[in-house]
Amino acid sequence: MSIAEKQDLLIEELGFFQDWTERYEYVISLGKKLAPMDGASKDPAHLIKGCQSQVWLDAKTEDGKVRYYADSDSLITKGMIALFVHVLDNEKPDDILTADMSFIDRTGLKEHLAPTRANALNLMANQMKQRALEFASLS
Repeated sequence: MSIAEKQDLLIEELGFFQDWTERYEYVISLGKKLAPMDGASKDPAHLIKGCQSQVWLDAKTEDGKVRYYADSDSLITKGMIALFVHVLDNEKPDDILTADMSFIDRTGLKEHLAPTRANALNLMANQMKQRALEFASLS
């Protein structure tokens, strides 16, 4: 499944929920399903700077694809980073770099976030692309 197809599926899944609180409960549940992050990666070098909550992001390559690991000290923020992990994990660096990350706007979630949390979504997407860029240059 391509990144765009994963994004469309996620938007479709979110569309099943009648109101934004149900959507956020779903997002939080995605965060709870994230693979545990190695405790050693929860350090300042892996923090996404500028986020209201602490958000850690690590990435590795495996068989030419980027594997993302993330965590946060906030349930909603962990759910938000899980959205990006859900669509970008296990993809080739070049595919991640060319992915249209505006899909997050189509979820309607930003409308119910404080401006600082909404800005954090952009920071998360940028950081994930930055990590993919590092791996692309190694290929």
